Amino acid sequence: MTLLVIRTALGRSIDQNRIERACYRVGAALIAVGLLHLVVALAYPRPWLGPLSWRKPVTFGVSFGLTLIAVTWVASYLRLSPRSRAVLLGVFAVDCVVEVSGITVQAWRHVPSHLNNTTPLNAVIAFSLAFGGGVLIVVLGALAVTAWRGRIDAAPSMRLALRAGFALLVAGLFAGAAMIARGEVLVRSGHRAQAYDDAGFLKWFHALTLHAVLVLPALAWWLARTPRTEGQRTRIVTLAIGGYVVAALIALAVSLANAS
Repeated sequence: MTLLVIRTALGRSIDQNRIERACYRVGAALIAVGLLHLVVALAYPRPWLGPLSWRKPVTFGVSFGLTLIAVTWVASYLRLSPRSRAVLLGVFAVDCVVEVSGITVQAWRHVPSHLNNTTPLNAVIAFSLAFGGGVLIVVLGALAVTAWRGRIDAAPSMRLALRAGFALLVAGLFAGAAMIARGEVLVRSGHRAQAYDDAGFLKWFHALTLHAVLVLPALAWWLARTPRTEGQRTRIVTLAIGGYVVAALIALAVSLANAS
């Protein structure tokens, strides 16, 4: 389904404005960077877990690329002025590049990317990543508010999917902020090693909720191309949202239990 949405987004790009086409291309490039590091991981093996692994450029590249493509696609349903759309998507695309670049550079330098202020360069990169996280919350929060206020040009099933997807996405962003905050507290209290081990305590909840903005609208998009009535499509999307929320709550409960 993900590949179907990507192909659709890229196929529709001829009808979109320049900033949207650029976002699709940047998203595809970030995914390629992430997948390339799977090859690097095979050529230069490291433990898959931990702050020095190749896992981070892989997962961040693929995740940010998919999210950029998904957000650009779903934003096409939102009633935004051309200027607002260009600014929000442009800032988001640049921020995605900054985040993945910082993670990737530190992976090649064989040092932790987050919570690392051991040298001036490490501190600049860590601050850039933290600041970029704040930018993500502002930009995606603005798009979420637009969706929640009802400014959506779509059928009821897609509107429902978009609102739920953005709600879960925002929850994932705040989970990411909570992980950084916990890590900073541990580092400042002199427990740097523990910070690298424990700061990612919400990572499964974080990962699951971030991609709801792709999964749920993609389901609604697919259902719209079936013979089902709009009422049936809306009920299926509602059930899918319920299932997604349950899965996210389970991931949150397990994460909190393991962290305690």
